[in-house]
Amino acid sequence: MNGMPTNSNPNNPLKEKSFCFALQIVGIYKQLAQKQEFVLSKQLLRSGTSIGANISEAQRAQSTPDFTSKMYIALKEAQETVYWLMLLRESEYLDRSTAAKALDDCEELIRMLTATTKTIAERKFDKKQPA
Repeated sequence: MNGMPTNSNPNNPLKEKSFCFALQIVGIYKQLAQKQEFVLSKQLLRSGTSIGANISEAQRAQSTPDFTSKMYIALKEAQETVYWLMLLRESEYLDRSTAAKALDDCEELIRMLTATTKTIAERKFDKKQPA
């Protein structure tokens, strides 16, 4: 496996990036499981893979508010993932270079999700403005 989704969509970089990040998190989880660390690593696995799951789910949202909600949930999960990565790094379960790479990738997802949610909010605000 090369880390790229088999149904890769170059027209949706957020979805692709989140899928690749989820694969990275699964790899970190496996690494931590070999060290017999299961509690924190499961938290990381849950939040880190939830980002992409919510982005993917948003693609089939029933409405704009549903789409917005899924994107905000993905953003919250990304922020939680940063917390678990930092905790695992500082507790020395995760080496600094692995943590740095994952943190950089997660921060990039946060920037992308922040831009997406900001755009949604701006469009919603623009529609409320009188012509």
